[in-house]
Amino acid sequence: MLNEIRALGFEFAELGHATRLSLLDGIQRAVAADEIKISSLHNFCPRPLGVNGPVPDCYLPSSRNERERELAVRHTLRTIDCAASLGAKAVVLHLGLVPVRDYTLRLLRLSADAGTQDSKFQRLREKAFEVRARKRQPYLDQVFRTLDAIVPRAKETGVILGLETRFGIEEIPSDDEVNEILRRFRSEALGYWHDVGHAQVKENLGITSHEALLGRFRGRTAGMHLQDIAPPAFDHQPPGFGTFDFTRLSRFVSDDMILAWEIHHDWKVEQIVDSVKRAQELLHSPVNA
Repeated sequence: MLNEIRALGFEFAELGHATRLSLLDGIQRAVAADEIKISSLHNFCPRPLGVNGPVPDCYLPSSRNERERELAVRHTLRTIDCAASLGAKAVVLHLGLVPVRDYTLRLLRLSADAGTQDSKFQRLREKAFEVRARKRQPYLDQVFRTLDAIVPRAKETGVILGLETRFGIEEIPSDDEVNEILRRFRSEALGYWHDVGHAQVKENLGITSHEALLGRFRGRTAGMHLQDIAPPAFDHQPPGFGTFDFTRLSRFVSDDMILAWEIHHDWKVEQIVDSVKRAQELLHSPVNA
């Protein structure tokens, strides 16, 4: 798998949350042989035993069920240690959710039918934020407890924890909560992680923009998940197959930032390689996978 990625011209790879424990030995040997470098891991990695499929939300750091939250802590610590052993710079985190109705899906449907200026859409969006705000604190407090347990390990190992943009209004962290977490912990072991697809969904819903997010967290952005996306939420496409303008990101990209292309596996090699190279040139950044 890693040799195929390297053969496509990528010097680095991110290990996803579907990575099985049985693959780690081969990954470690490939890294030791300098066949490829690992830039980052997406929590939970390796995939917890007994959990099937790519499940970054199988254990929620926000859960009020203490056993579930403790499992999230345990497997995140394991991911941090795995990242350190592979020389990876970052671990990308999902932090859970506020359990309310799936407003985001309803808003996407409404926006597709009537647009974001429709009064029904705007009332529902306002209601979604109001309901979430009323219910969020106990779950955000659990996230703080989880971070209390994992940030010291990240700092000790030199691994950055990337707080990934969430596209769902229900999910944690919101944009303000990213800022709250960074201010609360004041640790170099924490940073913002910009997901182009998720951020674009928020932009499509009239919530924020890429420029607003990246400007707000300039200097604290550890990396990005890059992908093209077509409205309203068809993400994980190679550049050029959606509608996103990658030049919008160029002024926010820094030399120390991890840029990981997150593209669905059903796209063909020839659809990915040339388009990614062209997009990378627009970003003025080294090629990463």
